[in-house]
Amino acid sequence: MIRLLSVIVLIGTTFSAVATQQTPPVETTPIPVEHFSKGSEYTNVKLSPGGEYISFISKVEGKNILGVLQVKDYSLLSAIRFESNAQVGNYHWVNDERLVIEKQYVKGWTDHPDYYGELYSVNANGKSGRYLAGYQGEGQTGTRIQKGTALYGTSFVLDPLINDERHMLIYTYPWNGSKEPTMQIYKVNVKSGKRNMITRAPKKNADFLTDHEGNVRFATATDDFVTGEIYQKIKGKSGWQTLELKTPLQNMRLHALDGSGDGLYVTGSENGEPDGLYKLSLSTQELSLIYKDNDVSPSKIWVDPVSKKLFAIELDPGYPTYAFTDEKVPLSTSIKSLLQSIDGHQLRLISSTRSGDKHLVLATNDRNPGDYYLYDQTKKKLQYLFSTRIWIDPARMAETKPIKFKSRDGLDIHGYLTLPNNKPHKNLPLVVMPHGGPHGPRDYWDYDTESQLLASRGMAVLRVNFRGSGGYGLNFEFAGHQEWGRKIQHDILDGVDYVVEAGYANAENMCIMGSSFGGYSAMQSAIIAPDKFQCAIGVVGIYDLPMMFEEGDTSRVSAGIKYLKVVLGEDEKALEQFSPARNADKINAPVLIVHGGDDERAPIEHAEAMIKALKKANKPYQYYLLENEGHGFYKAEHRLAYYQTVLAFLDKHLEL
Repeated sequence: MIRLLSVIVLIGTTFSAVATQQTPPVETTPIPVEHFSKGSEYTNVKLSPGGEYISFISKVEGKNILGVLQVKDYSLLSAIRFESNAQVGNYHWVNDERLVIEKQYVKGWTDHPDYYGELYSVNANGKSGRYLAGYQGEGQTGTRIQKGTALYGTSFVLDPLINDERHMLIYTYPWNGSKEPTMQIYKVNVKSGKRNMITRAPKKNADFLTDHEGNVRFATATDDFVTGEIYQKIKGKSGWQTLELKTPLQNMRLHALDGSGDGLYVTGSENGEPDGLYKLSLSTQELSLIYKDNDVSPSKIWVDPVSKKLFAIELDPGYPTYAFTDEKVPLSTSIKSLLQSIDGHQLRLISSTRSGDKHLVLATNDRNPGDYYLYDQTKKKLQYLFSTRIWIDPARMAETKPIKFKSRDGLDIHGYLTLPNNKPHKNLPLVVMPHGGPHGPRDYWDYDTESQLLASRGMAVLRVNFRGSGGYGLNFEFAGHQEWGRKIQHDILDGVDYVVEAGYANAENMCIMGSSFGGYSAMQSAIIAPDKFQCAIGVVGIYDLPMMFEEGDTSRVSAGIKYLKVVLGEDEKALEQFSPARNADKINAPVLIVHGGDDERAPIEHAEAMIKALKKANKPYQYYLLENEGHGFYKAEHRLAYYQTVLAFLDKHLEL
């Protein structure tokens, strides 16, 4: 077992279980709603492998462009864009001078962008552009394709192979008529587009891990999005073999190979408790425990980009913490110093050079949506670059505090309470905001736009990591299976009681609001506790559980149907009993339903069923439809209108 050298707690503030009469400084000018609806000015920021360039995505005239800065003087080298209704999507540096971009389409019958599998390669200066995959790559004059590998499909970069300046790895879902095609992996020349097939996925719904030489070594696959299998490719043998361990782990996930190539860093659990971090010897199949926390699974493991040595583990029990495991790794010392230099922030290394001499660092916290820095490892120099949302003043944002309480059946439940900084922290109007998912996602101590918007208007916001949430172990996650309408909601309601009893919230002045599963939760909580909330808001929500087996993208694939059977069950009466659209007569609170007309995850039929049921039960409701939006609102002007609608609804039903 690797000896744990130190643990740094990012923020050491203790949450008080009793409300105080604290009176923060008051700023009289309201923060414009537009400050919250605007998207980030800079996203997907990356360093080129050689360190000469910094790239980023920014929006110009409603479309994403790819900007490239020269590090030597931070001048703009190029602004890469597509014509007409196309824009830049995700992208990768594939060598010191060349990038590969996913081409998206953003206009037409829908407002959210679509991707059809086209990969476009271009130099940092914007020249020598060429399609490498997709229908334009297939038909492009001069493209050399190995016999039998010509295909049309949806392709993504698997590994940019930054140590191979000529090639990258992609994986492709072929358009072969199958509803669930098996992924194929190709090695592609980043200039000519010539490609060779490397392998096929062992099963559907696969993810892959490559080694330091760019060889595809491992794959994980699942039949139901709940459990999975791990496969490995043995050198000199064709096909895939199941990875067998002497000590099996549940929820095993592969992270990285160590410098020797024989050690594989994995997370997993032996008995359903929070995941531990292990090192797996591929030659002996032995597992050695590196670190395990009693409350939460690791959020991130940090591996030095040069030595490939593990040096830190990131955890989120409440405030983020860092466990450092190897003080001999120079980057370990640097990160400790940076945590002190950028005090009170959570740090992420988001991109590093091939040699590890420069790193892009993102610093965020509950009040700050993010600042980017360039750290020179050799010179020990930290250079501020830019902020994701420069118009957000962290000093005017609200503080978020972790909470922990017992559910009615004795389970430890964690969550976060955001408290407005323009009111005493006592007897506040409260908005309860269940997260989506529900299985796998969780809330974190971070900058949450909607929480900050509501707090800027004087409301406290409660976010609960109810049973079923990810990050607390499989036992905790599986405890939420087939409990969508019962125990999950009880956890949320128990959290409400906790902050009310502590004096933070006024029990007669509360609403509940959520998106996706959170929208379901808002309606279902208002059904279970019909007199608890003054209003309920469902956004892109699911309201009819039997309908989930018939409508939406989850039900279109066999793994999705299996997933629904596991997490919802197949008892038709129970599904109807816990469907808000079939129990609207039990709701006493006024309801706001917000939905996107092009939502594929929670199709519009859910909103229509809920509205029909509310109307039949003669219940007060308001309906706001964004016809061309999907599962979440892409356009800033639509987010603005949505936020204004929500604020007006809350202002009507809460005493602010």
